[in-house]
Amino acid sequence: MKAKLILKDGSTFEGESFGYEQPRSGELVFSTGMVGYPESLTDPSYEGQILVATYPIIGSYGVPDKKFWESDRIHVSGLVVSQYIDTPSHFKSKITLGDWLRQEKVPGLVITDTRYLTKKLRDEGAQLAKIVFEKDIDFVDPNLVNLASVVSVKKPHIEEPTFAKASVGKEKTVVLIDCGVKRNINRSLLDRSVKVITVPWDYDIFTLNEKIDGVVISNGPGDPKMCDVTIETTKKIMTKKIPLLGICLGNQILALAAGGDTYKMKFGHRGQNQPCIMVGTKKCYLTTQNHGFAIGKIPSGFRPWFINANDNTNEGIIHEKLPFMSVQFHPEATPGPTDTGWVFDYFLRRI
Repeated sequence: MKAKLILKDGSTFEGESFGYEQPRSGELVFSTGMVGYPESLTDPSYEGQILVATYPIIGSYGVPDKKFWESDRIHVSGLVVSQYIDTPSHFKSKITLGDWLRQEKVPGLVITDTRYLTKKLRDEGAQLAKIVFEKDIDFVDPNLVNLASVVSVKKPHIEEPTFAKASVGKEKTVVLIDCGVKRNINRSLLDRSVKVITVPWDYDIFTLNEKIDGVVISNGPGDPKMCDVTIETTKKIMTKKIPLLGICLGNQILALAAGGDTYKMKFGHRGQNQPCIMVGTKKCYLTTQNHGFAIGKIPSGFRPWFINANDNTNEGIIHEKLPFMSVQFHPEATPGPTDTGWVFDYFLRRI
């Protein structure tokens, strides 16, 4: 079926449907990753967004079993690609991308010139858009909603490590505050012999009948300033001097809790090729990222830990004395395949 992608500024692009044929609205963003579409689509940080894939060949290796996803469902409101491959070839493939989108009721659209779309978003910034078939719908701004509350778990659950690749976190218990967590954050901690207690974004962790050795604040979608309860919880954690690691949205939440500030970026960072320099060194890491907000003001007592080599935006902060730290990128994403996984080891050693 033919369909249209309509932007808030009136720009219209015609395309061919390969997903669920139902109109959807969201914030139009782009990702520069060559691979990783199953992980991206199931990343809760994409909740409410229509994703444009800049790499042209999407669908070529199908979709793996659910145990390899980053959450239990697709979170994007729609997917736009330049070229869709309906004949996947990969030993882990269980279903085609098109069939998966239809099962999850997510529209997919082939629009040949995604390069033009991406350049437009880079020049003018991310904007609202909608995928329309026969029936039109209104534009919906996902950033007006507390998206973390939509994607977070509803009750705490505990995971014990069964087989660990490393023992750096042996006999340690870490509380993972779920603001839209990617499953590989849990895996990365469990692989290091850590007992993980995942709790909702607004949960009072001090009511847990457990000894808390450290806290991780996860990634997630939307404006960090809407995570008001998480910000207050983070303030209490710092008062008690419990070791703390923030990832992506968690980076912004830590900054806000400590007295810093955040802002909405023009078009954000999304992809597996964002270069981050560790401040004070000549080390540059290629990182995976997915965020539309960033730290603007670094709080007192903290210093920049990483900066983006492309635009000099903040990519992480670390306290000058206490074990509080955060990164804007995803250390669990391991596109390299290890890259910045050492961040977990560093945090656990600080515990």
